[in-house]
Amino acid sequence: MSAPLLEIDNLYVKYGNIEALHGISFSVDRGEIVTLIGANGAGKSTSLMSIARLPPPEAPKITSGDIRFNGESILGLSPDKVVSDLHLVLVPEGRRIFGNLTVAENLKLATYARKDSHADIERDYKRVYALFPRLEERRKQRSESLSGGEQQMLAVGRALMSGSTTIMLDEPSMGLAPLLMYDMFRALKDLNKDGMTILLIEQNAHLALKFAHRGYVIDTGEIVAKGPSDELMEDPEVKKAYLGG
Repeated sequence: MSAPLLEIDNLYVKYGNIEALHGISFSVDRGEIVTLIGANGAGKSTSLMSIARLPPPEAPKITSGDIRFNGESILGLSPDKVVSDLHLVLVPEGRRIFGNLTVAENLKLATYARKDSHADIERDYKRVYALFPRLEERRKQRSESLSGGEQQMLAVGRALMSGSTTIMLDEPSMGLAPLLMYDMFRALKDLNKDGMTILLIEQNAHLALKFAHRGYVIDTGEIVAKGPSDELMEDPEVKKAYLGG
């Protein structure tokens, strides 16, 4: 059996003197959709920021454990190398687009470190605009004037323009109207069908488990349940704590 594409192994991390993750372990296989669910403050975002190798104070300090990608430790990589060399990218909570730039300019910025051909980059522009037609309609519009849903589309589009093949998303449905939320998840499902590996945090646990192949439940920095999504949805404790029943 081949090694997972992404493997978090017994990871401990701290914010200052406060330990945020207490030896968590989970994995993501190539082409898979995996979700992390749990209450606010459980350690979900901390996990993604640690994988993205963001430095403190943005992300916590790893004190023990390892993060491996394709079987190799990535703890020595800088955030830009995670994107350019591993093609692994984080779409952070809050979108963090450049509001004073146009849609097209935001997308173009994401291509700065790509080493592939102009044809490959043009192909990805077409893919982004096919997934999110509103972005093409508004490509000359300043990003700060977009709706919340359109800004989230742009954040995902920007990640795709980096040339990523593995994408991590932190609360992609936050603040979205239900119709836009389901449009977003349909687009992500299409990306997965095309081979994109996805690691997802989503406060709407029911939606996340319907979308993902597998899930992990994090509670106060520890993995307390894991398994195929359909099994987690039937787990009495998970249902009681996260699924409203």
